[in-house]
Amino acid sequence: MQIEEEIRKKAEQLFSSNQKHMGDALGIEFDRISRAEMRATMPVSEQTVQPFGILHGGASVALAETLASIGAWLNLSDDNKTAVGLEINANHIRPVRLGGKVTGIAKPIHRGSQTQVWETRIETEDGKLVSISRCTLAIVNRR
Repeated sequence: MQIEEEIRKKAEQLFSSNQKHMGDALGIEFDRISRAEMRATMPVSEQTVQPFGILHGGASVALAETLASIGAWLNLSDDNKTAVGLEINANHIRPVRLGGKVTGIAKPIHRGSQTQVWETRIETEDGKLVSISRCTLAIVNRR
């Protein structure tokens, strides 16, 4: 896993937690963690397909929002703030059958003090576009 050096401590804090989350249930594995780009893979498995044996759109959206939320959080300088999903939309372009994996690549479009907007491309192992989404995140006080 590639981790941008200046955010290593923050990333290690996040991933050293024993707290389980949706990403664990879906088998998401992070490949790159940085303020400018987040990458992770997700298997197309029994946990991520719909009853017809193809990747579930909801699993794709969960991957996209996971990447966007963590990427947005890494861009915050105030430890009393966090980023939470406000809105997400996705266009599902191509089906992916059971087996193999997909890769999500998320990049910021806007990094403001009250909102951030991230775009996520989900691709097959050979780089074909599966889904593209845009996620708007609210920057809020931690509770």
